[in-house]
Amino acid sequence: MHDQFYGFTARPFQLTPDPEFYFRSATHRKALSYLGYGLAQGEGFIVITGEIGAGKSTLAAHTIRSLDENQVTVAQVVTSHLDGEEIVHVVARAFGLQVAGHDKASALSEIEAFLHEEARAGRRCLLVVDEAQNLSVSALEELRMLSNFQLGSHPLLQVLLLGQPEFRNTLQNEPALEQLRQRVIAAHHLESMQADEVEPYVMHRLTTAGWQGNPQFGEGVFAKLYEASGGIPRKVNQIVNRVLMLGSLDRIAVIDGELLDHVLDEMASETAHLAPVKTLRSFARPEAPADAGAAAEQPAVPAIDPQLIDDLLAERDVRIAELGEALDELAARAEKAPPADPDQDSMREQIAELQHAVLDLSGQAEESVKRLLKPEIEALRADMAKLEARTFEQERTIRQTLSMLIEWIEAEMESSKAA
Repeated sequence: MHDQFYGFTARPFQLTPDPEFYFRSATHRKALSYLGYGLAQGEGFIVITGEIGAGKSTLAAHTIRSLDENQVTVAQVVTSHLDGEEIVHVVARAFGLQVAGHDKASALSEIEAFLHEEARAGRRCLLVVDEAQNLSVSALEELRMLSNFQLGSHPLLQVLLLGQPEFRNTLQNEPALEQLRQRVIAAHHLESMQADEVEPYVMHRLTTAGWQGNPQFGEGVFAKLYEASGGIPRKVNQIVNRVLMLGSLDRIAVIDGELLDHVLDEMASETAHLAPVKTLRSFARPEAPADAGAAAEQPAVPAIDPQLIDDLLAERDVRIAELGEALDELAARAEKAPPADPDQDSMREQIAELQHAVLDLSGQAEESVKRLLKPEIEALRADMAKLEARTFEQERTIRQTLSMLIEWIEAEMESSKAA
């Protein structure tokens, strides 16, 4: 949805690795140097490790894309927890081999024959194993054995291992992997991006996706984004993707720190509470209740006795009427009195005093009503605030449901395109 609102031609922050969006950060440039050196050797193991989301798979996809398929045949494996026998069959399938039997010997025989055929055709083979931290020691040993296949003095298979930091620890400290360690010809650990690389990273992905200046980013947004993500590319993608989704829903053209804070608060809340359904709060305040029936679920407002109000108002009216009659009588007497009557001025003063008394009495009555109703008014205000908060939460849920539906539809469309 946000790609349509902002006019993108592709999804700039999708989590699936795409070499089109590859960004050459400092740590990735260094990793490419190690990869280039290792691939030039054409043998042994190359090991790339990094935190979850550091860009290992994207780096591998970029590297594979740069290889000449007429010179290198590449097979890719994403591992789960495999033992030695299972990994052999997985590798065979990765190279497109159909193994007649289910025994390891048959699979090894098929793999060796395939490697020889590729070598005779002038192609060497590269096996890329992602999530290598899931492999058992026996599976890693089987990979080492596969790397032993040779045609004369030329090795037939090179292996690129991608794994999380614990895989590096396994390689360094597992006694049974000593021979594999000796076969590692290049290794690099991917660090996170530096603070000054986050903005170029985001803008690179936006530009690659057809960004034409919408949205803009406010001051301090990228510094805050680095602080929240730690410079890990996948975390940056997750956050910016949510920001763009929210921005498109509320039609926001400038991404500022306040909007980013809203998204970060939502993501932190979701993680902390492990909510089964995530909520995405609207940045814009809802103008109307999302559920007209919500008010019925609110606690009952304390009842106000209407008789008390009627009694107060009636008492006020009686006293005002009495004063009004007295005022009329004095006014009539003043009109009938001769001009020289010395009491005329006194009566006028009495009339003025009575008028002020009427006004004071009216104000006192109103203040009495206000004091009587104050607790009920405060209760009404509190309940209205609760109702507004509930409406706000319902709006958040509706928006999140909409965003999840959009993400699901987009994912289905991506899967259909890939198929």
